[in-house]
Amino acid sequence: MTDEIRVFIDSESQILIARQQARLLAAELGFWSVEQSFIAMAISEVALNILQYAGKGEILLDKAQKEGAQGIMVVARDEGPGIPDVELAMQEGYSTSGSAGLGLAGAKRLMDEFNVVSEVGKGTTVTMKKWVR
Repeated sequence: MTDEIRVFIDSESQILIARQQARLLAAELGFWSVEQSFIAMAISEVALNILQYAGKGEILLDKAQKEGAQGIMVVARDEGPGIPDVELAMQEGYSTSGSAGLGLAGAKRLMDEFNVVSEVGKGTTVTMKKWVR
């Protein structure tokens, strides 16, 4: 049985719901308020990418376990156009939309683990984890 929380992302208001749900789960897991803010900011970055590039997608939130440690896992996924060059997209300052280019690189800095899997024409899945210290 899982405690997974699923938030469908198709508007900015849904991003706020995902952020709120993540903060609640993070507080339950024992994250400090600053860490809760980092998690919420990382969700904003990846969820805004979903809206901008795919139009819709989802954020999944769940508890994570590793070697006796607990944390939060955030999965952001969409069925959009995909990212042709993930390595390039992960570079700070890179943007195809004219923005500051902090999205993926910024989210990675805020979390402890970060992975992007993307296939052109199929979509993108970003998996992020943060561990309680």
